[in-house]
Amino acid sequence: MDEEHSIDEDRSQRTTMASRVRVTRMGGAGAGTRADQVVVEEPLRINIEQGDLREVLGSTMRTPGHDLELAAGLAVGEGILRSPDQLISVRPCRDGNGPVQGEVTVTVSADAVIDASHLGRVATPSSACGVCGRDHIDDIVAAAPRIERDVRIELEVLAGLPEQMRSRQSVFDRTGGLHAAAIAMADGSILAVREDVGRHNSVDKVIGYAIMNGLQPDVLTVSGRAGFEIVQKAAMAGIPVVASVSAATSLSVDVAIACNLTLAGFVRDGRMTVYSAAERIVSTSSADVVNG
Repeated sequence: MDEEHSIDEDRSQRTTMASRVRVTRMGGAGAGTRADQVVVEEPLRINIEQGDLREVLGSTMRTPGHDLELAAGLAVGEGILRSPDQLISVRPCRDGNGPVQGEVTVTVSADAVIDASHLGRVATPSSACGVCGRDHIDDIVAAAPRIERDVRIELEVLAGLPEQMRSRQSVFDRTGGLHAAAIAMADGSILAVREDVGRHNSVDKVIGYAIMNGLQPDVLTVSGRAGFEIVQKAAMAGIPVVASVSAATSLSVDVAIACNLTLAGFVRDGRMTVYSAAERIVSTSSADVVNG
């Protein structure tokens, strides 16, 4: 797709990610009324377009900003986009007055496979919901590909990624109310960091960034727990390593094992717990890695 066009369009979608409010602090030395900032949470409707087909893929509550990346990343997670050349464009919807806030369209090539049962199903009543409301989680797990990429990453490099990500969370510094996700290469170089009130949205944004720019990241790092939807999105994007500062879940471990994906939790202070495919992590001491 046209990179310059996509960047311009994404810029048109960016609105303030934080809002100023009046708050009352109670207790302690800082008690009193003052101005503060809270993270913005608004709905986004995502359409999918292929030839004469134009349908609603779904809606989500998100923090505005990088909406085009979010939409493209969601299409990856839903199995519609399998490679960058299947993405024709991502654009805000328009009316007679210009771009419509809160609605975007992903246009895909004729060879992209759209499962009609997915259309309109991706609905998240809250931004924390992720895959809420889905009736066929087993089918979603089965759709995730097995990852065979021969990636090796040093334990010290992987352990340092959460801190690199945290240092780039500018809106979190102002509000304290956002999750973050980052994509990186095995040498530790960060490709993108995105923030959102929903952890799955921040993942969609960085995955969307990758497919819109023709990148193939080695690592996905997330600020919250590594739940099923996070690992599933990484697997659909072909990312071989997921690192979380918090815990994994039983279903996320099952998906990681089934997809041959390296899943590391509690990545902090130079240590981590590895639940699957630990061979991708290079360590000078076996005592450094707890392999689940």
